[in-house]
Amino acid sequence: MENQKPKFYITTAIAYASRKPHFGNTYEAIMTDAVARYKKARGYDVFFCTGTDEHGQKIENLALEAGITPKQYVDGVAGEIRELWDKMNVDYDHFIRTTDDYHEATVSKIFKRFYEQGDIYKSTYEGWYCTPCESFFTETQAEGGKCPDCGRPVERASEEAYFFKMSKYADRLMKHIEDTPSFIQPESRKKEMVNNFLKAGLQDLCVSRTSFKWGIPVDFDSKHVIYVWLDALTNYITAIGYDPDKSFEEQSEKFKKWWPCDIHVIGKDILRFHTIYWPIFLMALDIPLPKQIFGHPWFNFGADKMSKSRGNVIYADELAERFGIDGVRYYALSEMPFGSDGSITYESVIKRYNTDLVNNLGNLVKRTLDMQKKYFDKIVQAPAAPDVLDAELIMAAVKAYDGVIRNMDELRVADALDCIFEMLSRANKYIDETTPWTLAKDESQRARLGTVLYNLLEAIRWGAVMLHPFIPATSEEILATIGTDKTGFDTIGRSELFSGICEGSVVGDSRVMFARIDEAKMLSELEAEMAAKRAAAEAAAKADTVPERPEGCAMIGIDDFMAVELRTAKILECEKVPKAKKLLKLKIDLGYEQRQVVSGIAKWYAPEELVGKKIIVVANLKPATLCGIESNGMILASGEETVRVIFLDPTTPLGERVR
Repeated sequence: MENQKPKFYITTAIAYASRKPHFGNTYEAIMTDAVARYKKARGYDVFFCTGTDEHGQKIENLALEAGITPKQYVDGVAGEIRELWDKMNVDYDHFIRTTDDYHEATVSKIFKRFYEQGDIYKSTYEGWYCTPCESFFTETQAEGGKCPDCGRPVERASEEAYFFKMSKYADRLMKHIEDTPSFIQPESRKKEMVNNFLKAGLQDLCVSRTSFKWGIPVDFDSKHVIYVWLDALTNYITAIGYDPDKSFEEQSEKFKKWWPCDIHVIGKDILRFHTIYWPIFLMALDIPLPKQIFGHPWFNFGADKMSKSRGNVIYADELAERFGIDGVRYYALSEMPFGSDGSITYESVIKRYNTDLVNNLGNLVKRTLDMQKKYFDKIVQAPAAPDVLDAELIMAAVKAYDGVIRNMDELRVADALDCIFEMLSRANKYIDETTPWTLAKDESQRARLGTVLYNLLEAIRWGAVMLHPFIPATSEEILATIGTDKTGFDTIGRSELFSGICEGSVVGDSRVMFARIDEAKMLSELEAEMAAKRAAAEAAAKADTVPERPEGCAMIGIDDFMAVELRTAKILECEKVPKAKKLLKLKIDLGYEQRQVVSGIAKWYAPEELVGKKIIVVANLKPATLCGIESNGMILASGEETVRVIFLDPTTPLGERVR
C-alpha cells in the first residue's frame, strides 16, 4: 500500500542568474531548507524546489559586456548558485533552470493558450522600465524617475508588446485574499498588496518584449520573446510536470500529488509578482492557487542595504570560511526577525557565534562528554527517579519542543531557535546547580552523579534533534557522539520520552565543535578586507565612468603643436623638496644633456619609485623657479585628482622627439 504521509511542497523564488547571490539572497535558501527539513522530521512527504531565473535584458547586456553568449553566461552563474546552495547544505529535491528545455516548451504553450482564450492582446507599451528588476512602472509608481522596488533610475520605453488582461481577474483575486487570511504572510505584506495595487486598480501587464532577444520566443510571433515574469513564475508548476494542454484532472500523478504548493518563500521585494500576477496566471489556467505566499524581510548590512558600490556585500561562502557552514546557517536563521528587516554586522555574527554556539551549545556538549569519560569511562549509567531539579530540566525540554512546533508552523524560525537555546541554557544552569565535580568526591553520591550526567546527555539529545533542521551537520555529529539511535522528532516531545539514551551505551570523545573567536583580532582583519573591497569598488566605478567632453579648450593648428618639443628622458635622481609637500626635484637625462626638473607629483610617487624610469618631458619650456629651485621642463602626466606619470618602455632611446 502506498505511504499515506501528508505532502508538503515548498519553493524558494528562483535566483536571478545575473550575479553571485549575496548573504541576504542566500538566507532565503537556508530558511526554506530549514522549513523543509522540519516538515520531513514531522513525518511529511516533502518536495523542495529551487533554481535559477535565466532570461531577460539584463542578462543579455551582461553577456554582451563579457563577450560571450547569454547561455554561456547563465551556465556559469547558475553553476555558481547551485554550488553555493550545496555548500550551505541546502537539501533541495529539484533545481530548475528556466533555460531547461521542458520549462521553455511549457511556457511557450502557456503563452499561446492565454492568447487563444483571449487573456492576451497585442498593443504598444509606453512607460518607465527598470532593467535590473525587469519591471515596468507607471508615472505614479516611478516617482522621481526611480524604480519603486530597487531605487535605481528607470528609463522611458516604447515598444510593441503583448499584454495580459489583469483586470479580468482582479475581483476574483481580491475575494480569494479576503476569504483566505493565511494566503499572504506576514499580515503587513497583505495590506500592502491590497491597498497599493488591487484597490488602486490593476494595469494590464506587459508579457512580451521586442527590444531584446534573450528569452523564450513567442512561437506565433517571432519578433517577441516572453517577458521574464511570466517565464519565471511558471517554474513552480513546470518543475512538477504541468501540461497546459490538459485539464487539472488530466495532469500527471506527480503534478496532482504536489499541486497546489503549500508555501512559496520569497523576498518582500517580489511580493507583487507572486501575490497578484502569479495567482491571476493560475486562475487563467484554471488550476488551484498556492496555499500560502510568505514574503520574508531583507538582511541589511548594518543600517544599509548590501551594495557592491558601497563595498559592503557579504557572501555566505566567504563568511563560512571563518564561522563554518553551520555557524552561517545558525546566524542567518536566528538573527532574521519575522516581519521586519534583519541587520547583519560582523560584531553581531561574532557575538551570536561565541555566546550561543561556543558557550551555550559547544561548551555544554564538551563538558558533559568529558565528565562522562572522567567519572564513568564513557559508559552511560541508569538514571534514578527525577528530583525537583531533574524535573525542571525535563519540563524545560518539553517547553522547548512545544515552542519549536508552534513557531515553525508559523514560520517564526528565529523564535523556534530561541526556544531551543533557552533549554540549552537551562541545561548549563543544571550543571552549576548539581555540581557533578562535588558529587564525584563522594562515593555515596555515585548513583546521583550518574543520573545527573544521564539527564544532561538526554537534554543534549533533545537539543540536537530539534536543531537538525537548522544546523544539520552539527546535530548529526552530536547525536553520533552521544551514541543514540533515537534521532527523530517522534522520540522527543513528552516527559516520558526523556529516556532515549540506553543504559550501558558508550559515548564518544569530545572535541571543540565551535572554537572561540577573538573579536578584536577578527574585526581588525575584516575592516582591512572591507576597506580593500570599498577601494576596489570605487576604482571600478571610476574606471566605468565615461569622461565628460572638456569645455573651453581652444583649437590649435599643427604649427602650434609642432612648437611644443616633447622628448624622451630617464630619471637619474629624485628627492623631496624641503618644506614643499607636493614637489619632487628630479635629475633627468635627455641623452644629449642632463637637466633639473621640479614636478608636483610628491603626493602620488615616492622618490625611489621614479629613479630609473623613462618618461616624456616638455623640453622647450622656459625655466621657472619653484620654492627657490630652478626647473627646466615639465614631465607629462595625466589626471587631476589622481596624477599618473606617463612611463615609457625601458628600451626607448633617450632624447627622441615625441610626435
